[in-house]
Amino acid sequence: MKFEWDDDKNKANFRKHEVWFEEAQTIWADEKSQEFFDPDHSEDEDRFIRIGHSTKPRLLLVAFCEREDGDIIRIISARKATKEEEKDYEEGI
Repeated sequence: MKFEWDDDKNKANFRKHEVWFEEAQTIWADEKSQEFFDPDHSEDEDRFIRIGHSTKPRLLLVAFCEREDGDIIRIISARKATKEEEKDYEEGI
């Protein structure tokens, strides 16, 4: 699996959320990570949300889309999970 992102978006994301996309991509190694379809942001392309622990470790929420039949993950945004999202993750929701 390969990851890609826009470098300017990565910098803007860090300024806003203090999360680099390099860290965000590490949540795919979390065996407990969970993935959901994001219908609210899927107008032009299918978008997804993944929640999981990064290697920091921090619980992150990552918005992404898939390219080339899922071989490439394009990260759109990443942030630390809220307390409510953390609770849902721990409960496996």
